Amino acid sequence: MGKNRGKIQDQNMELHIHEGNEKEHEENYEEPLLDHEDEKLIKTALIDFKCKVEDAMHGNYLFGITDTHPCHNQTTKEIEQLNEIKLWGVALMPSKPHEGTDTLLLKFLKSKNYVVHEALEKLRKTLAWRKEFKADEILEENLGPEFQKVAYLNTVDKEGRPVFYHVYGDLKDKPMQYLEKMRSEENSDKFLRWRVQQMEKCIKELNFEPGGADSLIQVIDWKDFQGPHTKELRSVYRKCWTLLEEHYPEIIHQYIIVNVPLRYYVSHSFSSRLITHKPSNKIIFARPGKVTETLLRFISPENLLVEYGGLKRINDNEFSSEHKVFELNLKAHASTHIEIPAPEVGVTIVWDVTVVEWDVTYKEEFIPEDEGSYQVLLQDKEKKGGESLCVRNSYYINERGMISIFIHNHINKCKKVFYRYKTKHTVPTYLLYKT
Repeated sequence: MGKNRGKIQDQNMELHIHEGNEKEHEENYEEPLLDHEDEKLIKTALIDFKCKVEDAMHGNYLFGITDTHPCHNQTTKEIEQLNEIKLWGVALMPSKPHEGTDTLLLKFLKSKNYVVHEALEKLRKTLAWRKEFKADEILEENLGPEFQKVAYLNTVDKEGRPVFYHVYGDLKDKPMQYLEKMRSEENSDKFLRWRVQQMEKCIKELNFEPGGADSLIQVIDWKDFQGPHTKELRSVYRKCWTLLEEHYPEIIHQYIIVNVPLRYYVSHSFSSRLITHKPSNKIIFARPGKVTETLLRFISPENLLVEYGGLKRINDNEFSSEHKVFELNLKAHASTHIEIPAPEVGVTIVWDVTVVEWDVTYKEEFIPEDEGSYQVLLQDKEKKGGESLCVRNSYYINERGMISIFIHNHINKCKKVFYRYKTKHTVPTYLLYKT
């Protein structure tokens, strides 16, 4: 299988630094399809790997333990214990497989380019590390509130994979406090444990059965995360990166690093090569001004947080991902109108609009059906520069008409516009307090 390492290079593509025209790299965002010969090689490697895993389990050296004599006949209890060896809830005994066993083993194979003995060694090291690190009990640990604002699990990508956010800019309010923490080896280790805990929480959301979402998207936001006070935290982050590469193979489908200053692009490209010992297409950089455009390639607008130009808001009481989202293409130096009908009186219309990238004129009006009535200007704004325009508004309908939204694009580039709306029966506030 080692001779064929060059044939299965789905992870060994160049690390793309998104400067200039990012569309030229778009074709590399998806993994290339495997041909029949590659599929045959992978299938052969998996069969070989499963045999070696089972041999290691029966020989009692899967964890590096070799105290079982070769002539020792295993008791029924010992065999049952072997069947109970699990990783992330998936049984590892190939002859008594869980529905996700093949999927999990393939992750270790893929991370080692389908070289079986290397994949087995990686699996052994991972199991030994988990035992020493007590990773299976880490979800029960209380590691304190220090970094709780930094990370959260929210929604899914277009393929149903969980999306996990790390927003390191949330540390900027207390830089010296975190600086002191990271200078301490004890707190540095605590951060590593916290990061592993977050990873284990993410894995709880995965499904290793065939056809399930067995990997996740990692969005790392470095906005406001720069300067000398972040040196120690970046050092710990590199340790985290190494740990994840070693013991969570192929669990992270894509790293999307957003709001990264230009001077960090090159340093991260080199550090990632040193850590993984190979270039990777799993890491995508999005500079400020390209964040929304990049994230929308992976995450639908209804599942992308409003902070990043999407439509999703935390604890939203108005909309869910089930509400239909409409999409418009706004041409360069052109205008568009969105018309939301309001044929029913005594209701409130609520709407969301997001324009990818600013530099637009935006206006909302209520236009009554009766020509003798007055139009009502709801919003009129002009935005220059920045990421995206995200608007939520509502209007109580006391006569039939429509909500008209006008958007004009000021720049020589096409833009995407996403919007949704709903009608709900409400009683206006002034009637509630009317005596």
